[in-house]
Amino acid sequence: MAYIRKFKTTSGATGVQVCYKEGSKVVKTVHVGSSSSEVGLKKLLKKAQGIMDEGKTPLFNLDRFNKK
Repeated sequence: MAYIRKFKTTSGATGVQVCYKEGSKVVKTVHVGSSSSEVGLKKLLKKAQGIMDEGKTPLFNLDRFNKK
């Protein structure tokens, strides 16, 4: 199971990590980055979600609805 962890750094910024658990133990942690602004935090959370979604197959193919 993977989840996104947000935490405060010693400098007051917000850090973002992707943590992987097996049972009740964290077995792997990927540090995505840290930011002091809301815009930067949103970018980091989007990047963390992308890391979690790597290698997953979507349940539905919605590409036909995303025509530009």
